[in-house]
Amino acid sequence: MELIREALIQMAQLVLLLLLAPGLTGFVRSVKAKLLRRKGPPIRQPYRDLLKLIRKEVVLAENASWVYRVAPYVIFATTLIAASLVPTFATGLLFSPAADLIAIVALLGTARFALALAGLDIGTSFGGIGSSREMMIASLAEPAMLMIVFTLSLLAGSTQLWMVATFLQGPDVGLRVSLAMAVVALIMVAIAENARIPVDNPATHLELTMIHEAMILEYSGRHLAVIEAAASLKLLLYFSLIGCVFMPWGLAAVGQGFTAYAVGLGTYVAKLAACGFLLAVFETGTAKMRVFRVSDFLGAALMLGLLAALLLFVSQTT
Repeated sequence: MELIREALIQMAQLVLLLLLAPGLTGFVRSVKAKLLRRKGPPIRQPYRDLLKLIRKEVVLAENASWVYRVAPYVIFATTLIAASLVPTFATGLLFSPAADLIAIVALLGTARFALALAGLDIGTSFGGIGSSREMMIASLAEPAMLMIVFTLSLLAGSTQLWMVATFLQGPDVGLRVSLAMAVVALIMVAIAENARIPVDNPATHLELTMIHEAMILEYSGRHLAVIEAAASLKLLLYFSLIGCVFMPWGLAAVGQGFTAYAVGLGTYVAKLAACGFLLAVFETGTAKMRVFRVSDFLGAALMLGLLAALLLFVSQTT
């Protein structure tokens, strides 16, 4: 009976992710429009866009191989699995033993590899530029992410998310410089991985600066809808990760009852709204940087992650 209950809660979390991801993207766009004194699209606009793309016919290039056709589904599947591993409103769920930070990094790396491969498959210049830039970002973002994982694992004694969240909820954490460095590094990695300002501008198609959009210019119909849904899920994943690790308040444990789950759900939505609002404010007040400055931006994130791990290691061994 307990197993069935955990499976139902895990399924509810999975459905919640699918429902909230486009809404989060729409919320960020709406807040940015209001900050710029524009009316902007409604929050439900991403849902409409996805439905419109699903209904459209798929147009494929003549030289598109099976890689190009399969890549959108691989990207969506790996991103959805990674997002389902991150605790949202409750911990100790059915997938908790598999909710390992290194596994999440590996799943996101698989999605990134499939997207870059799809950008190269057609042979267009934009696809090649976008894929090369994506791999340049990955060469710095993934080591920075692993440094953050090592920092959290040194502190909590495990790389499993529910154990990290449980430890950070306890009274033994205190104020740590290493955690402050880790959260700043994670935010920088999240901005780069989701192609947000100042690394990339998701609202434009400038051939000299675009990264993510360059790899998906040839996609259409349901393939583009799946990729756009995966992009929204990825943004939700990073917000959930930040909320789970560095703001682990309101997380319900298995068996606490419906009230605890409702409180956890409300707290999770509030965390997403706060992160989305802060992202919109940051993007509104920040300019797009040159592509050649992205390596400096992610290099700073890597150094912050490395310093966080070193400081924590030295403080625990002395």
